[in-house]
Amino acid sequence: MAYLGSAARTKEVLAKYNMSAKKKFGQNFLIDSHVLEGIVEAAGVTDDDLVLEIGPGIGSLTQYLAEAAGKVVAVEIDKTLLPVLADTLSEYDNVTVINEDILKVDLDEIVSENGGRPIKVVANLPYYITTPIIMKLFESRARIESITVMVQKEVADRMAAGPGGKDYGSLSLAVGYYAKAVTVMDVPPSSFIPQPNVGSAVVNLSRYTEPRVKVQDEKRLFEIVRTAFNQRRKTLSNSLSNNPSLGVSRQEVADALLKMGVDEKARGEILTLEQFAELSDILQR
Repeated sequence: MAYLGSAARTKEVLAKYNMSAKKKFGQNFLIDSHVLEGIVEAAGVTDDDLVLEIGPGIGSLTQYLAEAAGKVVAVEIDKTLLPVLADTLSEYDNVTVINEDILKVDLDEIVSENGGRPIKVVANLPYYITTPIIMKLFESRARIESITVMVQKEVADRMAAGPGGKDYGSLSLAVGYYAKAVTVMDVPPSSFIPQPNVGSAVVNLSRYTEPRVKVQDEKRLFEIVRTAFNQRRKTLSNSLSNNPSLGVSRQEVADALLKMGVDEKARGEILTLEQFAELSDILQR
């Protein structure tokens, strides 16, 4: 039975192994059983699922996942946590722990363990490396059905943001290209040991079977998006023409925008993903 969803039991495990959270790995251990249950519920985990957990820590969320899923593969970079996980997960025979950096893991190999069927990813992500991990999951093209993650609140806001708002940017568009983002719950600092300095949120990313838009050159699309938001107060004509790798002039960008029915002095923050794809295709031609 899952027992680590409390401050007392978490402190007990940490004391037993004379451990503390490591800043270099962004470790903050969840101590709120309601949040842990909420994450599993938001992920829609069933006993038919193989779940990939990133950063199990001492196994708090892993215990809850193991009770709901058919199988859990937990990837933990900190080798000093392996004996702790061997202890806290000893009663679960459906959990495999891999001591590896998730950015180096072959996700297709994990999917193959599920008979090729899509897997679900669940994680309490280290805040300092959230975006690289999310993009690794998407760009791998491995068969991932959904990604349910605890992230910094401001990152959750950026993932789910739409055009025109202050949170809208390259992350919003990258996530929106691959998945539908829904913020499931906000989580206060008091739900962790040690308490982070910022609020957190749980986000569910439901993966599209195909990217949301069709575009001639995906790499070029994202180069345009990144360039547009690197200096977000500049007009698209100025920012894109200043990037030599794109090879376009101010007039070419302005003409493309006018062809789309968009003000030639527009900034990137007002364009939808579909409009960025259209702009990319026009400039490609």
